[in-house]
Amino acid sequence: MNKRIAGAIVMTATALAAQAAVLDAKDTALAKIGAAVARGDQDALAAAFGEGFDAGLSLDEAKEVVGQLYAYCGFPRALNAAATLMQVNSRRDAETQSGTGGAGASGEPITLGADSLTIGTANQTKLCGGPVAGPLFDFHPQLDAYLKAHLFGDIFARDVLDWRTRELVTVAALAARPETAPQCDAHVRIARLNGVTPDQTDAILALVRRPADPASLPKDWSAFPVGEPNVAYAKYFKGASFLARLSTNQVGIAAVTFEPGCRNNWHVHHAAKGGGQILVCTAGRGFYQEWGKPAVEMKPGDTVNIPAGVKHWHGAAPDSWFQHLSVEPPGEGTSNEWLEPVDDAAYAEATK
Repeated sequence: MNKRIAGAIVMTATALAAQAAVLDAKDTALAKIGAAVARGDQDALAAAFGEGFDAGLSLDEAKEVVGQLYAYCGFPRALNAAATLMQVNSRRDAETQSGTGGAGASGEPITLGADSLTIGTANQTKLCGGPVAGPLFDFHPQLDAYLKAHLFGDIFARDVLDWRTRELVTVAALAARPETAPQCDAHVRIARLNGVTPDQTDAILALVRRPADPASLPKDWSAFPVGEPNVAYAKYFKGASFLARLSTNQVGIAAVTFEPGCRNNWHVHHAAKGGGQILVCTAGRGFYQEWGKPAVEMKPGDTVNIPAGVKHWHGAAPDSWFQHLSVEPPGEGTSNEWLEPVDDAAYAEATK
């Protein structure tokens, strides 16, 4: 087997089981570095490099992280990050000599060889758990070739960092910018195939994702309050939502606000008699969809009546905040059953 393929680390089931449930200090610093590079935040990046060095990150590893992230964040941000790393290391080197050391490269030179496409295709297939293809790459094969040959053939084949670390940093960088959410979701799955546990990916997302800021909405955006972060139901939502309970007597009424792209999981309101749900759009733009039917766009004043027993989801449009009133009709033997998330492909298809 080619040395550059064999050198890549793929975690075994035993190694996966041995992973800590939470991020250690070095992983935390790496996640912060990835997010700061993606945002172009040099002050946060300098602090994160310092935390990384304190936790055992070597200078070679830090350089490798910056080198890899150019492929995800662009050359300008990577060059700025390299300058910040050089400054941090020079300062620490002068003060304590703690900016260097640790594991480094094997000495294999950086080469952009003709076999990069073959090597990269093999690496990508192993990394992702199977061949990667799709209509986007059929439409734009140039990008497919660049990904395989350069990202996975020239960058991921280098042995300074193992694949677990590379994916941890990638997830952090992609999670830091909302416009790369689809790529982040894909790399969360890849990270979990390569040694980053579900608890650890959740911790990375919680660490680097900035919460939605409803304070940025115009004061007259809605006649109803946005409320507080919907913490109790957050595990059933993709994205940030906010809840303001308006009535708990006679009929339950709540204002639910969704950040752009946020939606809840598929779910069913069960009842032996009566029950169900009524949605009244009060601001923004969103969608409602019943299982097996096209999604319905919702704008202020639109109302949806949802009988008990109907599988459905609702949430914001990709480019708009959304608020609806959730009205709970009285019923007997009522309960809610939360089901699978609405994945990105289904959501994109429903809201196009």
